[in-house]
Amino acid sequence: MTQDNRELDSLVRKRIRALRVAQGWSLEELAARARLSQSTLSRIETGQRRLALDQLVTLARALDTSLDQLVETATDDVISNPMIDGAHGLMRWPIKADPGMTVVRQRMTDPAPDNPSRLRAHPGREWLVVLSGTAILLLGDRRLRVETNQAAEFPTMLPHAIGAEGGPCEILGIFDRDARRGHQRGEDSGGTSRPPR
Repeated sequence: MTQDNRELDSLVRKRIRALRVAQGWSLEELAARARLSQSTLSRIETGQRRLALDQLVTLARALDTSLDQLVETATDDVISNPMIDGAHGLMRWPIKADPGMTVVRQRMTDPAPDNPSRLRAHPGREWLVVLSGTAILLLGDRRLRVETNQAAEFPTMLPHAIGAEGGPCEILGIFDRDARRGHQRGEDSGGTSRPPR
């Protein structure tokens, strides 16, 4: 067995045990769910029994995960740096596991628009949390106050806009692919809406 194979073997065993413990299950409970004997499961977790593909498939199902996730190797690119958009006061991070998703951090100083014609709608979903200050989220006909540590999630087909209230606020937003594209089109066309709207 090569060094890489030994490391993967050890990682998978640790992952099985960690997932079992996270569920609050004893060896007996997971063994019953996976239709294995308790001693077999114990030997799998401790490395005293070789890992068999059919047992890994069964354990993945019992642990409510996929075989791919169970045997996924560690990645070297854990840390990522933001792409900085100084013109719009944004920092953006792509989510490597789902390239369609983007995380955006923005400091806002302008209030929410008074004119309903400045609300934008586009396909997608957005989730945002106010890191500091207070934000006003205009969503359709609603005016919602979102304070520090509160979050909002909404479909972006609802006309929407966001702004600061009573001073600057900082927002962290997560956009799906469609929402990100909708905001990028708004920026490119000189629109007033920009992430994390």
